[in-house]
Amino acid sequence: MSNSPLIEADRKHLIHPVINYRAHEARGTTVLESGHGAYLRDIDGNELLDAFSGLWCVNVGYGQQSIVEAATRQMTRLPYATTYFHFSSEPAIELAQKLVELTPASLQHVYFTLGGSDAVDSAIRFITHYFNATGRPGKKQMIALERGYHGSSSVGAGLTALPAFHRHFDLPLPNQHHLPSPYAYRREDGADDAALIAASVASLEAKVAQLGAEHVAAFFCEPIQGSGGVIVPPRGWLKAMRDACRRLDILFVADEVITGFGRTGPLFACEAEDVEPDLMTVAKGLTSGYAPMGAVLMSDAVYQGIAGDKNDTAIVGHGQTYSAHPVSAAIGLEVLRLYHEGGLLANAQALAPRFAAGLDGLLDHPLVGDSRHRGLLGALELVANKTTRARFDASLKLSDRIAASAYRNRLVFRAFGDNILGFAPALCYGEAEFEQLFTRLKRTLDDVLEDREVRAALS
Repeated sequence: MSNSPLIEADRKHLIHPVINYRAHEARGTTVLESGHGAYLRDIDGNELLDAFSGLWCVNVGYGQQSIVEAATRQMTRLPYATTYFHFSSEPAIELAQKLVELTPASLQHVYFTLGGSDAVDSAIRFITHYFNATGRPGKKQMIALERGYHGSSSVGAGLTALPAFHRHFDLPLPNQHHLPSPYAYRREDGADDAALIAASVASLEAKVAQLGAEHVAAFFCEPIQGSGGVIVPPRGWLKAMRDACRRLDILFVADEVITGFGRTGPLFACEAEDVEPDLMTVAKGLTSGYAPMGAVLMSDAVYQGIAGDKNDTAIVGHGQTYSAHPVSAAIGLEVLRLYHEGGLLANAQALAPRFAAGLDGLLDHPLVGDSRHRGLLGALELVANKTTRARFDASLKLSDRIAASAYRNRLVFRAFGDNILGFAPALCYGEAEFEQLFTRLKRTLDDVLEDREVRAALS
């Protein structure tokens, strides 16, 4: 790769997230230079089809000029405005109001963050404050799902249930617990959807009974688990878990950082099952990655509990310098306009069957054991044996081989360490992009299958 001084500077100074540092030092970085629509270009001029929307976030695609113009106007007019000391800004207020109009009816208040991790962290702080302020200080236990991802903050990473986020970080915390994932492909009993839903509800009820309902504060879940391998639960699962939380008197927190803003079909995944959370975390598609921003949306009941009575003059000690940043908010407003008036939401809904068919069409490939998807969020799970669903041995480093082959075929997606391939194409994809995606993806799988060691690992 050219521009070696730039790559060497990266190797020496830039710490990358969620990576083996020594492996990165040896490999060096891939420098991206530009993007347009669904395509990226690296510094050597290679054009890549992005099938992962950056990091599940560039939902509107790259190079949307109206977003650049919205950001420019706001930066020229007011590049920063604090929300401390009772100050605010027009775009922040408008975006908060718009989100309340678009999200489930239970959500009436918005706190803006810089991204998904600190949205989850803020939600945890708000929940802790809420139960302390309302005279229930014993409710401190929090429950999430195995294979779940709730960011990498000091506390939220404990709710995340992926080993890399716990190793050497002293996590999870003693008050953080995990239930089995609704992972249909890996259920040994072959249960149908109704049984899988019932098992999840029973698992939640059993955990709450074990801990004592008076000690449990909240249940966190992604409507579809993203970084855990795009685990798509049966329809009805989300509603059943929300209803169980209501019966058990614990807060239900929907983490829609990945699933929000058209990724699964409707604007929010909760809409598909008419689920009204007590809190919801969002980020990524909120600004489509054009600027950092996330949010916690909360019910009026939670807000009123935190706000206290009018005679209580104590401040709520939670805040961030860049909360409700006016440039990010202006971008968020334009991104929301593009989803609706720009037709991107409708486009994604119309082409979701094409995406599903493309993934399902690869089930006959010798490497592919499972295809799962909803909207424009999907995955292929690779297995060494289709009958037993045996995984490939980690020593094969199949995900690294897949990622390298995909890049040679000018395709970008997520090759997870457990040989699940994740896809999240931008909502601006057209038929031509889907045709390229599945042509290049099949070529990638075929190329890897030609590897002698890979073929030997099949059984």
